Amino acid sequence: MPAGFLKHPFMSQRAVAECDDDAMVRAMLTVELALAEVQEASGAIPHGVSQQMREQLARADLDASEIAQGIASGGNAAIPFVKQGRALLTDDLKRYWHQGATSQDVVDSALMLLLKPRLAALDELLLRCRSAALALMEVHIDTPMVGRTLMQQALPMTFGVKVAHWAIGLEQARRRLFAVELPVQLGGAVGVHSGWDTLGLEWMDALAGRLGLAVPVLPWHTDRYPIHALGTALDAVAGAAEKIALDVSLLTQTEVGEVAEPTAPGMGESSSMPHKRNPVRSALIRGAARQVHGHTSVLLNAAAQPLERGLGEWHAEWAPLTESALLVEGALEQVAVLLEGLEVNPANMHRNLAAAGGGIMAEPVARLLAPTLGMEQAKAVSAEAAETSRREARPYSEVLAEHPDVKGAVNPDALREACDPALYLGSSAAQVMRTRKWLASSSAH
Repeated sequence: MPAGFLKHPFMSQRAVAECDDDAMVRAMLTVELALAEVQEASGAIPHGVSQQMREQLARADLDASEIAQGIASGGNAAIPFVKQGRALLTDDLKRYWHQGATSQDVVDSALMLLLKPRLAALDELLLRCRSAALALMEVHIDTPMVGRTLMQQALPMTFGVKVAHWAIGLEQARRRLFAVELPVQLGGAVGVHSGWDTLGLEWMDALAGRLGLAVPVLPWHTDRYPIHALGTALDAVAGAAEKIALDVSLLTQTEVGEVAEPTAPGMGESSSMPHKRNPVRSALIRGAARQVHGHTSVLLNAAAQPLERGLGEWHAEWAPLTESALLVEGALEQVAVLLEGLEVNPANMHRNLAAAGGGIMAEPVARLLAPTLGMEQAKAVSAEAAETSRREARPYSEVLAEHPDVKGAVNPDALREACDPALYLGSSAAQVMRTRKWLASSSAH
């Protein structure tokens, strides 16, 4: 079965196109040529060599499929790539190709280059999601809805504060991801620049500058914190996106109907039931997130690597790391569209507030009745009235007002207010305003 059927629907199509085998080959070539330039600048190779290499390899045809076939014998893409590149150079340049580097230097640095545009794309998408969430928060700062705990109706809140939590989750993950560094890798065979003494560290720093990557303290062949940090940061974004998709999918249920995903031709249709409008975007987001969580477990289990070079642990990182980035980007593309076009139904939210016969307001009613009836009797009366309201489909406030323990004992206006969900929203509006201020803070860039 083609990968496009099973994996790519969850990924950003733009990212998939920009992260194919040819892109990895170009990234490895960029690393090698930049290394030659750095070494030439330090006097380690003759003047003009790096430019000759660039010109000769620009005219050559590096074969990604041949490199892929060579991985089985070498264990990574850099080994057949280096061989192919050297074969394409004239004899007087061959000795300067890949000088002072090892295969892991090339692969790690190339992966960082490959992922750098992806992190920029993720930041852009997260900022777009933040703007969409802010707009929803503003519109629905006072829109009452049922707050649910353990999947049951609990107390009123506003839809604006629900969106605020979504926005905070995404923004916390965005700030964490934005702080992740992508360092260059250059250590040579065992990570100590063998044969080059302190010149190796100078090359490492200079190479980072040429490639636009971070400068590590030391080569990190088996110190995999950069991968751990990136993988877990991607997983945090996936988790924040999944939270939104889960909430939306639950609120779109036919019996709930409080929100609906944006419409689009053919979007959400069933293969057998014409009446259905499935929350497909939420399904794609959650499907992508679940895969990222699995990939993250691989990266976590590969964090401790032996001695000076990983034996399978390093190799296990490549696919989970790159696929996580593509999956998160795909998920965020869906989240952005979801938030920008989410259909909110305040009427259904109001209907659901009364679904239990007004019993959702039993707590404030009990608090109102307690000074007169005592706490235990107040709870019993409020619960009894809620059940009667539900059974007889009568307003909760009306049933309460007629209850023999309440009639004449409590101010009718106070009773009506205690039964009004819109007057029992706690700090919902203040939380939305607090969130808005935090999102706009200086660290949000």
